[in-house]
Amino acid sequence: MATHLTPQEREVVSQMLFAHESKSQIAKRLGRNRSSIFRELKRNGKPGEYQAAAAQKRADARRKQRPKKMDDPQIQTYVQEHLQQCWSPDQIAGRLDREFHDEPKKRISRQSIYTWIRRDDHSRRWQQYLRLYRRRKRRHQSIPTEVAIANRPAVVSERARYGDWEGDTVVGSRTGGAALVSLVERGSGYLELALVEDRKAVTVNRAICAGLRNHPAHLRLTMTFDNGSEFSAHEALTQKLNLAVYFAKPGCPWQRGTNENTNGLIRQFFPKKSSFRDAPTSDVSRAQTLLNERPRKRLGYQTPSEILAKHRSAAFET
Repeated sequence: MATHLTPQEREVVSQMLFAHESKSQIAKRLGRNRSSIFRELKRNGKPGEYQAAAAQKRADARRKQRPKKMDDPQIQTYVQEHLQQCWSPDQIAGRLDREFHDEPKKRISRQSIYTWIRRDDHSRRWQQYLRLYRRRKRRHQSIPTEVAIANRPAVVSERARYGDWEGDTVVGSRTGGAALVSLVERGSGYLELALVEDRKAVTVNRAICAGLRNHPAHLRLTMTFDNGSEFSAHEALTQKLNLAVYFAKPGCPWQRGTNENTNGLIRQFFPKKSSFRDAPTSDVSRAQTLLNERPRKRLGYQTPSEILAKHRSAAFET
Protein backbone atom coordinates (compact mmCIF):
# COMPACT_ATOMS: atom_id res chain seq x y z
CA MET A 1 0.00 0.00 0.00
CA ALA A 2 1.35 3.43 -0.96
CA THR A 3 2.26 5.72 1.91
CA HIS A 4 2.35 9.50 1.98
CA LEU A 5 5.68 11.30 1.90
CA THR A 6 7.14 12.23 5.25
CA PRO A 7 8.13 15.83 6.08
CA GLN A 8 11.78 14.80 5.72
CA GLU A 9 11.14 13.33 2.28
CA ARG A 10 9.33 16.49 1.21
CA GLU A 11 12.41 18.50 2.22
CA VAL A 12 14.58 16.23 0.06
CA VAL A 13 12.17 16.71 -2.88
CA SER A 14 12.35 20.48 -2.44
CA GLN A 15 16.15 20.52 -2.33
CA MET A 16 16.57 18.22 -5.31
CA LEU A 17 14.09 20.21 -7.42
CA PHE A 18 16.00 23.37 -6.52
CA ALA A 19 19.14 21.59 -7.77
CA HIS A 20 17.28 20.75 -11.02
CA GLU A 21 17.35 17.00 -10.37
CA SER A 22 14.84 14.97 -12.39
CA LYS A 23 11.76 13.41 -10.86
CA SER A 24 13.20 9.98 -11.64
CA GLN A 25 16.36 10.84 -9.67
CA ILE A 26 14.24 12.07 -6.75
CA ALA A 27 12.21 8.86 -6.77
CA LYS A 28 15.38 6.75 -6.83
CA ARG A 29 16.91 8.74 -3.94
CA LEU A 30 13.78 8.25 -1.81
CA GLY A 31 13.18 4.66 -2.86
CA ARG A 32 9.77 5.67 -4.20
CA ASN A 33 7.88 5.02 -7.41
CA ARG A 34 8.21 7.86 -9.91
CA SER A 35 4.43 8.23 -10.01
CA SER A 36 4.47 9.01 -6.27
CA ILE A 37 6.68 12.03 -6.91
CA PHE A 38 4.46 13.27 -9.76
CA ARG A 39 1.39 12.81 -7.57
CA GLU A 40 3.04 14.68 -4.68
CA LEU A 41 3.94 17.65 -6.90
CA LYS A 42 0.43 17.75 -8.39
CA ARG A 43 -1.38 17.50 -5.05
CA ASN A 44 0.83 19.56 -2.76
CA GLY A 45 2.83 21.84 -5.03
CA LYS A 46 2.09 24.85 -7.19
CA PRO A 47 2.85 25.25 -10.92
CA GLY A 48 6.61 25.69 -11.20
CA GLU A 49 7.04 25.85 -7.43
CA TYR A 50 7.40 23.32 -4.62
CA GLN A 51 8.25 24.20 -1.02
CA ALA A 52 8.44 21.49 1.62
CA ALA A 53 6.79 23.47 4.43
CA ALA A 54 3.87 24.58 2.25
CA ALA A 55 3.44 21.06 0.84
CA GLN A 56 3.34 19.59 4.35
CA LYS A 57 0.72 22.13 5.41
CA ARG A 58 -1.48 21.24 2.42
CA ALA A 59 -1.12 17.51 3.10
CA ASP A 60 -1.98 17.97 6.80
CA ALA A 61 -5.05 20.07 5.95
CA ARG A 62 -6.29 17.47 3.46
CA ARG A 63 -5.77 14.68 5.98
CA LYS A 64 -7.84 16.54 8.59
CA GLN A 65 -10.71 16.95 6.13
CA ARG A 66 -10.77 13.27 5.21
CA PRO A 67 -13.56 11.39 7.05
CA LYS A 68 -12.29 8.73 9.45
CA LYS A 69 -13.88 5.28 9.46
CA MET A 70 -13.88 5.17 13.27
CA ASP A 71 -16.30 8.10 13.19
CA ASP A 72 -18.85 5.75 11.62
CA PRO A 73 -21.17 4.73 14.52
CA GLN A 74 -21.62 1.19 13.17
CA ILE A 75 -17.88 0.53 12.89
CA GLN A 76 -17.11 2.20 16.21
CA THR A 77 -19.73 0.11 18.01
CA TYR A 78 -18.38 -3.09 16.44
CA VAL A 79 -14.81 -2.23 17.48
CA GLN A 80 -15.76 -1.25 21.02
CA GLU A 81 -17.87 -4.36 21.61
CA HIS A 82 -15.13 -6.69 20.45
CA LEU A 83 -12.39 -4.86 22.35
CA GLN A 84 -14.46 -5.53 25.47
CA GLN A 85 -14.36 -9.22 24.52
CA CYS A 86 -10.54 -8.91 24.53
CA TRP A 87 -10.20 -9.22 20.78
CA SER A 88 -7.00 -7.65 19.41
CA PRO A 89 -7.23 -4.89 16.76
CA ASP A 90 -5.79 -7.39 14.27
CA GLN A 91 -8.55 -9.90 15.06
CA ILE A 92 -11.22 -7.21 14.79
CA ALA A 93 -9.89 -5.95 11.46
CA GLY A 94 -9.56 -9.49 10.13
CA ARG A 95 -13.08 -10.41 11.15
CA LEU A 96 -14.53 -7.27 9.56
CA ASP A 97 -12.70 -8.11 6.36
CA ARG A 98 -14.19 -11.61 6.45
CA GLU A 99 -17.75 -10.48 7.21
CA PHE A 100 -17.77 -7.48 4.83
CA HIS A 101 -15.30 -8.59 2.20
CA ASP A 102 -17.31 -6.95 -0.60
CA GLU A 103 -18.07 -3.76 1.34
CA PRO A 104 -14.84 -1.74 1.75
CA LYS A 105 -16.58 1.06 3.63
CA LYS A 106 -17.36 -1.33 6.48
CA ARG A 107 -13.76 -2.57 6.82
CA ILE A 108 -10.95 -0.94 8.78
CA SER A 109 -7.26 -1.65 9.28
CA ARG A 110 -5.79 -2.70 12.59
CA GLN A 111 -3.52 0.37 12.54
CA SER A 112 -6.56 2.64 12.31
CA ILE A 113 -7.97 0.95 15.40
CA TYR A 114 -4.69 1.39 17.31
CA THR A 115 -4.57 5.05 16.24
CA TRP A 116 -8.14 5.60 17.43
CA ILE A 117 -7.38 3.98 20.80
CA ARG A 118 -4.36 6.22 21.26
CA ARG A 119 -6.23 9.41 20.34
CA ASP A 120 -9.66 8.75 21.84
CA ASP A 121 -10.63 10.79 24.89
CA HIS A 122 -11.22 7.55 26.77
CA SER A 123 -8.07 5.81 25.51
CA ARG A 124 -7.19 4.32 28.92
CA ARG A 125 -10.54 2.57 29.00
CA TRP A 126 -9.70 0.71 25.77
CA GLN A 127 -6.02 0.13 26.56
CA GLN A 128 -6.94 -2.23 29.39
CA TYR A 129 -8.30 -4.72 26.87
CA LEU A 130 -5.04 -4.89 24.88
CA ARG A 131 -2.67 -7.66 25.88
CA LEU A 132 0.60 -6.02 24.83
CA TYR A 133 -0.22 -2.34 24.70
CA ARG A 134 2.66 -0.03 25.54
CA ARG A 135 2.47 3.69 25.72
CA ARG A 136 4.76 5.54 23.34
CA LYS A 137 7.70 7.04 25.12
CA ARG A 138 8.50 10.63 24.42
CA ARG A 139 12.16 10.65 23.49
CA HIS A 140 12.58 14.37 23.12
CA GLN A 141 13.63 16.27 26.20
CA SER A 142 14.24 19.96 26.44
CA ILE A 143 17.87 21.00 26.71
CA PRO A 144 18.68 23.69 29.26
CA THR A 145 19.28 27.16 27.78
CA GLU A 146 18.69 25.93 24.23
CA VAL A 147 17.95 28.56 21.57
CA ALA A 148 15.18 27.50 19.18
CA ILE A 149 15.73 27.50 15.43
CA ALA A 150 13.03 30.15 15.13
CA ASN A 151 15.55 32.61 16.58
CA ARG A 152 18.24 31.74 14.04
CA PRO A 153 19.17 34.61 11.67
CA ALA A 154 17.30 34.52 8.35
CA VAL A 155 20.59 34.64 6.45
CA VAL A 156 21.26 31.06 7.60
CA SER A 157 18.09 29.72 6.00
CA GLU A 158 18.85 31.62 2.82
CA ARG A 159 22.31 30.01 2.49
CA ALA A 160 23.60 33.46 1.63
CA ARG A 161 26.96 32.88 3.31
CA TYR A 162 29.36 30.16 4.39
CA GLY A 163 30.10 29.10 7.95
CA ASP A 164 26.67 27.85 9.03
CA TRP A 165 26.71 24.18 10.09
CA GLU A 166 24.28 21.43 11.01
CA GLY A 167 25.23 18.60 13.38
CA ASP A 168 23.98 15.17 14.35
CA THR A 169 25.16 11.73 15.44
CA VAL A 170 24.95 8.60 13.30
CA VAL A 171 24.34 5.54 15.45
CA GLY A 172 25.13 1.92 14.65
CA SER A 173 24.12 -1.35 16.24
CA ARG A 174 22.95 -1.39 19.85
CA THR A 175 26.05 -3.28 20.92
CA GLY A 176 28.32 -0.60 22.27
CA GLY A 177 27.74 3.13 22.42
CA ALA A 178 30.16 4.17 19.68
CA ALA A 179 28.80 6.51 16.99
CA LEU A 180 29.77 9.00 14.32
CA VAL A 181 29.51 12.75 14.75
CA SER A 182 28.59 14.40 11.45
CA LEU A 183 28.92 18.15 10.92
CA VAL A 184 27.89 19.62 7.57
CA GLU A 185 28.46 23.15 6.28
CA ARG A 186 25.14 24.22 4.74
CA GLY A 187 26.42 26.22 1.77
CA SER A 188 29.09 23.87 0.46
CA GLY A 189 27.95 20.52 1.86
CA TYR A 190 31.43 20.04 3.34
CA LEU A 191 31.49 17.25 5.91
CA GLU A 192 33.44 16.81 9.13
CA LEU A 193 33.06 13.21 10.30
CA ALA A 194 34.43 11.83 13.56
CA LEU A 195 34.24 8.54 15.41
CA VAL A 196 33.36 8.75 19.11
CA GLU A 197 33.40 5.97 21.71
CA ASP A 198 30.09 7.10 23.24
CA ARG A 199 27.47 9.80 22.90
CA LYS A 200 28.13 11.58 26.16
CA ALA A 201 28.02 15.36 25.80
CA VAL A 202 31.66 15.84 26.77
CA THR A 203 32.82 13.22 24.24
CA VAL A 204 30.75 14.68 21.42
CA ASN A 205 31.89 18.22 22.26
CA ARG A 206 35.51 17.13 22.04
CA ALA A 207 34.93 15.75 18.54
CA ILE A 208 33.06 18.87 17.41
CA CYS A 209 35.82 21.17 18.64
CA ALA A 210 38.49 19.08 16.93
CA GLY A 211 36.60 19.17 13.64
CA LEU A 212 35.65 22.85 13.56
CA ARG A 213 39.05 24.10 14.69
CA ASN A 214 40.27 23.02 11.26
CA HIS A 215 38.35 26.00 9.89
CA PRO A 216 38.93 29.74 10.40
CA ALA A 217 36.56 31.74 12.59
CA HIS A 218 34.63 33.22 9.64
CA LEU A 219 33.70 29.68 8.56
CA ARG A 220 32.24 28.65 11.92
CA LEU A 221 29.41 31.07 12.64
CA THR A 222 26.42 28.96 13.64
CA MET A 223 25.52 25.35 14.40
CA THR A 224 22.05 23.76 14.34
CA PHE A 225 21.54 20.50 16.26
CA ASP A 226 18.63 18.19 16.90
CA ASN A 227 17.45 17.72 20.49
CA GLY A 228 19.65 14.79 21.44
CA SER A 229 21.11 14.86 24.95
CA GLU A 230 24.59 14.52 23.41
CA PHE A 231 24.35 18.23 22.54
CA SER A 232 23.30 19.38 26.02
CA ALA A 233 26.73 20.93 26.69
CA HIS A 234 26.33 23.37 23.80
CA GLU A 235 27.28 26.41 25.90
CA ALA A 236 30.85 25.09 26.10
CA LEU A 237 30.98 25.09 22.29
CA THR A 238 29.91 28.72 22.22
CA GLN A 239 32.66 29.62 24.69
CA LYS A 240 35.42 27.65 22.97
CA LEU A 241 34.55 28.35 19.34
CA ASN A 242 32.51 31.58 19.54
CA LEU A 243 29.79 29.60 17.79
CA ALA A 244 26.08 30.48 17.98
CA VAL A 245 24.15 27.24 18.60
CA TYR A 246 20.49 26.64 17.70
CA PHE A 247 18.17 23.64 18.06
CA ALA A 248 15.65 22.29 15.59
CA LYS A 249 12.11 21.68 16.78
CA PRO A 250 11.69 18.15 18.23
CA GLY A 251 10.51 15.66 15.65
CA CYS A 252 11.33 17.98 12.72
CA PRO A 253 14.48 16.56 11.09
CA TRP A 254 13.74 18.46 7.87
CA GLN A 255 14.81 21.63 9.67
CA ARG A 256 18.31 20.17 9.36
CA GLY A 257 17.75 18.87 5.84
CA THR A 258 21.36 19.23 4.70
CA ASN A 259 22.58 17.13 7.60
CA GLU A 260 19.85 14.51 7.21
CA ASN A 261 20.60 14.15 3.51
CA THR A 262 24.33 13.82 4.20
CA ASN A 263 23.71 11.19 6.86
CA GLY A 264 21.94 9.22 4.14
CA LEU A 265 25.10 9.45 2.03
CA ILE A 266 27.20 8.29 4.98
CA ARG A 267 25.07 5.15 5.17
CA GLN A 268 26.58 4.11 1.83
CA PHE A 269 29.81 3.48 3.74
CA PHE A 270 28.28 2.50 7.09
CA PRO A 271 24.90 0.76 6.58
CA LYS A 272 22.35 0.70 9.37
CA LYS A 273 23.18 -1.71 12.19
CA SER A 274 26.89 -1.33 11.46
CA SER A 275 28.98 -1.58 14.60
CA PHE A 276 31.20 1.43 15.23
CA ARG A 277 32.79 -0.15 18.29
CA ASP A 278 35.75 -1.54 16.32
CA ALA A 279 35.51 0.64 13.22
CA PRO A 280 38.96 1.84 12.02
CA THR A 281 39.33 5.62 12.04
CA SER A 282 40.89 5.24 8.59
CA ASP A 283 37.51 4.06 7.26
CA VAL A 284 35.84 7.15 8.71
CA SER A 285 38.49 9.43 7.21
CA ARG A 286 38.11 7.73 3.84
CA ALA A 287 34.33 8.22 3.86
CA GLN A 288 34.77 11.90 4.74
CA THR A 289 37.31 12.44 1.98
CA LEU A 290 35.29 10.65 -0.68
CA LEU A 291 32.14 12.62 0.14
CA ASN A 292 33.97 15.96 0.26
CA GLU A 293 35.62 15.27 -3.11
CA ARG A 294 32.44 14.06 -4.81
CA PRO A 295 31.08 16.64 -7.31
CA ARG A 296 27.57 17.89 -6.60
CA LYS A 297 25.07 19.04 -9.18
CA ARG A 298 23.79 21.86 -6.97
CA LEU A 299 27.37 23.20 -6.82
CA GLY A 300 27.73 23.20 -10.61
CA TYR A 301 29.58 19.87 -10.28
CA GLN A 302 32.23 21.38 -8.07
CA THR A 303 33.13 19.49 -4.90
CA PRO A 304 32.43 20.62 -1.32
CA SER A 305 36.22 20.74 -0.76
CA GLU A 306 36.69 23.08 -3.71
CA ILE A 307 33.87 25.39 -2.65
CA LEU A 308 35.00 25.71 0.95
CA ALA A 309 38.64 26.17 -0.08
CA LYS A 310 37.63 29.24 -2.11
CA HIS A 311 36.09 30.82 0.97
CA ARG A 312 38.67 29.73 3.48
CA SER A 313 40.87 32.75 2.82
CA ALA A 314 38.12 35.07 1.55
CA ALA A 315 38.06 37.14 4.75
CA PHE A 316 41.74 37.94 4.41
CA GLU A 317 41.57 38.89 0.70
CA THR A 318 38.85 41.52 1.09
